[in-house]
Amino acid sequence: MKHVSLAAIERAIEVVDNLDDDQLESTVEKYAETQEMLFEYVMSAPTEYENEELEGLLIYYFCLINECFKQEGIKLRSVTEEDIDELEEPYFDMLDQYFEDEDEEILESFCDQPQLAQFMAMEVSTDDEDGSSFDDDTASQLFIVTLATISLLNRAIEA
Repeated sequence: MKHVSLAAIERAIEVVDNLDDDQLESTVEKYAETQEMLFEYVMSAPTEYENEELEGLLIYYFCLINECFKQEGIKLRSVTEEDIDELEEPYFDMLDQYFEDEDEEILESFCDQPQLAQFMAMEVSTDDEDGSSFDDDTASQLFIVTLATISLLNRAIEA
């Protein structure tokens, strides 16, 4: 299985963070079209969690995570509804175990993208350059949804 490297993550951040509004909108549309079921799944989270703040964050990280795979040169098939259904129960069992043991290896082995999992853990747990941070609920929700996104995309890697 091919892994996204730290270098690919850094390149993806450079790409996504330097998009103007039109380019960002185009990028969102591109990834939403190629990963339609996954995008719908991700974007259901703000309603499910009753957290409007999540919407913009999830759009940004959805694009960033997809861009990470692209920067690594990893080809992906579209995530299907069946992929999502197959992931959910084992994923939530894994999360229960993680929150009980606080062992990051559980997360990394489940999604099989250790650099991306570590990156997202850092993103939600550290302050931005301006000193701002997420509230605990938003940080947890963002982490749960983005880790599921990484796990689903990892399972969609084409051989």
